[in-house]
Amino acid sequence: MGPAVEAALRRHRTVSIAALAVLTLLAWIWLFVGAGMGMDPLVSLAPAGHGEASMPGMGMEGMMQPVSAWTAARFWLTFSMWWIMMVAMMLPSAAPTILLYARAAAHGQGGATRPASESFLAGYLAAWGVFSLVATVLQMVLEQTGLLAPMAMASESSRLSGAILLAAGAYQLSPLKNVCLRHCRNPAQFLSRHYRPGSSGALRMGLLHGTWCVGCCWLLMALLFVGGVMNLAWIALLTLMVAAEKILPFGRAISIVLGLGCIAWGAVLLAG
Repeated sequence: MGPAVEAALRRHRTVSIAALAVLTLLAWIWLFVGAGMGMDPLVSLAPAGHGEASMPGMGMEGMMQPVSAWTAARFWLTFSMWWIMMVAMMLPSAAPTILLYARAAAHGQGGATRPASESFLAGYLAAWGVFSLVATVLQMVLEQTGLLAPMAMASESSRLSGAILLAAGAYQLSPLKNVCLRHCRNPAQFLSRHYRPGSSGALRMGLLHGTWCVGCCWLLMALLFVGGVMNLAWIALLTLMVAAEKILPFGRAISIVLGLGCIAWGAVLLAG
């Protein structure tokens, strides 16, 4: 490969890293300013629900309309909140695979990687978009059944919180979790098995990789119903846990310890 192509690859990698960093930063800023929900996000490691009547920092805009009213506008706003939250939480740990794909595509296309790289990212985020839609529906159902505090967006029931923790912990220890985590932890192996050229191939690969990531982390994301969907402390903690599982050499051990911790906490809540 000639010097010109190598220089193009270096430029593209720099641009890709900068783009992912900016996208992640913008997503976090959106969460910090309330994600358009008319309230200030909570920052606390303590669970936000269990009978709390309100959320600190509730803005006047949020007080003007009953929070329990699930209009179409509120549904799609909540969906956008979840999806942008997934961008903030998942892009840091997905970056190695996205960057490796960009380099592999560059070698196959003589440096013309931008459309394919964007398609891969679009496919990855689409998978989390589907998850965000499901999470939004679940949030609506839990709130309408009285199990979720509407302002704190967190479980009102210690039994529900305990059940979510037990389910998340059990899944962390399961073979399916291990299979999904193995795919997320081995981007080179994933790309060698599933590589497809062109933008459509990149979109398919991104969607497939995103699906494995959803399979790896979906019950960890459900823990936000325990800590509070807009609790920045829990969002940051889960982001670090997901990144540690996927990137660090002893990621599977972290996954197991986290699972055991969730089971123990869930058992305490259910026994209380």
